[in-house]
Amino acid sequence: MIPPSTESAPPPAAGQPTRTAVAMAIARAVHQLLDEPIVLDDPLALPSLGPELAQAVRDDPFRYNDPMARTLRAAVVARSMVAEHALACAAAAGVRRCVLLGAGLETLSLRAPHAATGMRYLELDHPDTQAWKLALLREAGLSMGPHATLVGVDLQQQRLDAALREAGLRDDEAACFIWLGVTPYLTEAAIEAVLANAAARPAGTSIVFDYRVDPSVLPPWEAMMSAQFEQQVAALGEPWRSAWRPDRLADRLLSMGFTQVDSFDAHALNARYFPRRKDGLQTVDGGLRLITARVGP
Repeated sequence: MIPPSTESAPPPAAGQPTRTAVAMAIARAVHQLLDEPIVLDDPLALPSLGPELAQAVRDDPFRYNDPMARTLRAAVVARSMVAEHALACAAAAGVRRCVLLGAGLETLSLRAPHAATGMRYLELDHPDTQAWKLALLREAGLSMGPHATLVGVDLQQQRLDAALREAGLRDDEAACFIWLGVTPYLTEAAIEAVLANAAARPAGTSIVFDYRVDPSVLPPWEAMMSAQFEQQVAALGEPWRSAWRPDRLADRLLSMGFTQVDSFDAHALNARYFPRRKDGLQTVDGGLRLITARVGP
């Protein structure tokens, strides 16, 4: 499930961009090149990789099209679509702040949907990752624009509320939080701190995130897939650190103050985004699930 260009690389140095972040960005780019019809229309996915990697992907996208890579690509596309739907709902309800946690090479702030409504995008990620992203964008002739603010933060070590204030988000402002591809790499304590911060915000606040399911509650085939992926990311120096039982996570979110919690498994995502496709693009349950939670009525 890890792109070939990253499989044999040594573990990243502390604070350096992760190869899983590169893998997710490549998946979004390859979707633009190979899949018909396109589900996630992201014309900036390819150029945001930087000229060198973008050219390599453009020259041979089929290098990233084996069955496991297609499954991963569908998962990446589906979770982005759920997040962008949540953002659209938030914008319609009057929310004007979108917070991307662990944004990596995500292009949402570049594309800036709902900017005409006054939506501002706050991207939080490790300072070295932010510098890497900005360098790639400069090479590609792209810029974040006035609607986006980038803040360097390590959520495993720093408090989210302080980082958000630094980014210009007031404590009394509702926001749509998008947190994809991050929580498995954090401890449960660090995850709960972020969720509690979002839950304490005003009505209209929402959060979209994916998480690792506790292997003890998975069917055998799904537990096997989860273990395989866990071994792959650990070999890259990016070990998973947390896992949740879905029922207990939902209960925990409600106890924090969220009033609506919705969970999405592979069946639900395929029915919504990949029905009756000639190319067979589908995701499968592999121990990772997607969830949305909202504050207020």
